[in-house]
Amino acid sequence: MGDFKHKHSLGQNFLKDKKVLTNIIDSVDVQEDDLIIEIGPGQGALTRYLKLFHANLICFEIDIRVKKYLDNFVDDKTKIIYQDFMKVDLDKVLKDIKYNKLYVISNLPYYITTPIIEKVSNANVDVEAMVLMVQNEVALRLSAKPGTKDYGAITVLLNYLYDVERLFFVSKYAFDPVPKVDSAVIKLSKKKNKLVVEKYDLFVKLVRDSFRMKRKNIRNNLKMYNLDVIKSVLSDYNLDLSVRAEEIPLECYVDIVNELSK
Repeated sequence: MGDFKHKHSLGQNFLKDKKVLTNIIDSVDVQEDDLIIEIGPGQGALTRYLKLFHANLICFEIDIRVKKYLDNFVDDKTKIIYQDFMKVDLDKVLKDIKYNKLYVISNLPYYITTPIIEKVSNANVDVEAMVLMVQNEVALRLSAKPGTKDYGAITVLLNYLYDVERLFFVSKYAFDPVPKVDSAVIKLSKKKNKLVVEKYDLFVKLVRDSFRMKRKNIRNNLKMYNLDVIKSVLSDYNLDLSVRAEEIPLECYVDIVNELSK
């Protein structure tokens, strides 16, 4: 890393463990006609391994200071865009690029992990899978099961779109500089048989409203909705209005929304 001054404000903790990098690469089957997006490549530790796929590669980097490292990777299949990913029009960037499947493989800046995942998920692009290094606490939340303390609105919403796996734990000592928290690699694979939601916007709103006050039950959190309809659907799952949001499975949320949409 030399005398490079890491910016805490950009969440710069660069991955240095080669075994972790190899495990990330081994978790996906990328072909040469596919496209990989990497967000926050830093000095290119993961980028170097991603290039082994010989696929199309676009990296988004906000810190122009690492240009001297990343420009070494540029060729006819690799492009570095020095821009804040959150301000990028992803549809526009990908519009003229020909590829088969799209993958997002990144060591994400932890302070902006969820917004990045939501941006990719809401973009008008078909993502085959995302393999992401995230804070371990976030990995547990995204892969949590109903009835556990980590299960939340983001868990439900992402599990509607993807099959979410927590692949492996990564010690904080795999990074330079050493962060305060441990990490984990998660894989979000596109659902092959996604449940049908009649009104997706309503689904998102209802799920978020359900978890609005985690200590309150569904009767209180969803009192602005038709509680008779909700009660009827909950009964099909042997639940009632006294249940809390974290005890309700994804399928039940989908059924509630579809009944409210009639």
